Amino acid sequence: MLTYPNIDPVAISLGPLKVHWYGLMYLLAFLCAWGLATYRAKQRSNWNAEMVSDLVFYGALGVVLGGRIGYVLFYEFDKFLADPIWLFKVWTGGMSFHGGFLGVMVAMLLWCHKYKKTWFETLDFIAPCVPTGLMFGRIGNFIGGELYGRQVSDPNFALGMVFPTDPLHLVRHPSQLYQALCEGLLLFIILWWFSSKPRPRMAVSAIFLMGYGCARFFMEFFREPDADQGYILFGWMTKGQILSFPMILIGVWMIWYAYQKKIFDWGPQKNT
Repeated sequence: MLTYPNIDPVAISLGPLKVHWYGLMYLLAFLCAWGLATYRAKQRSNWNAEMVSDLVFYGALGVVLGGRIGYVLFYEFDKFLADPIWLFKVWTGGMSFHGGFLGVMVAMLLWCHKYKKTWFETLDFIAPCVPTGLMFGRIGNFIGGELYGRQVSDPNFALGMVFPTDPLHLVRHPSQLYQALCEGLLLFIILWWFSSKPRPRMAVSAIFLMGYGCARFFMEFFREPDADQGYILFGWMTKGQILSFPMILIGVWMIWYAYQKKIFDWGPQKNT
């Protein structure tokens, strides 16, 4: 069994100013996305630094606004109905990946309108830069001792640990780290390799949808369901799995459609 590294969630404290690790993880996520997108833009003649900077800015707004609104609507709608102002109390915590995903979709539509690019050309470009952000986000969850895993069947399980934030003090899976590796690092490697060569329009986005959907669906078997949600369907299916399943189906259709149409948006490569 592992010992949970009881890290202070406040990374920097300067008088009344407190910078939390979770906020720093978001900053690292956006910086990493900007760096990766900048590198990808250098490989293409139809992208430039201004486009990338605006793209990351629009995406960051989509993540934050969509993530918060999605969390409220998907997971805490009753609380919102009782107190609509609670939506704006972001310091109380609460972000949803699926809400953030939808927020980014809307943000990308606005960006595409500004730069006159097609939606899927843009999504295919940015998709490989997303998983590292998911990885940092899950590390932030781990440091905060939130969204921990289910109880392990064997208390001597090598990766099991007791989270100090768990009122039951059970030996649990560090599912945040599982998700960081699976939804983050592994998905990044797959997408970066797949997108390193010209692919049909929608294909890279399809791999992201299928990859994240499958990874999240599987990881939910290790993650403790939210106390107020529990198992939604069939006595075992969680809200995260319900929201991820359509992503898998849409991704399967998209990859089929992409290779049927075979429309390429790569553009001429730059000489480097």
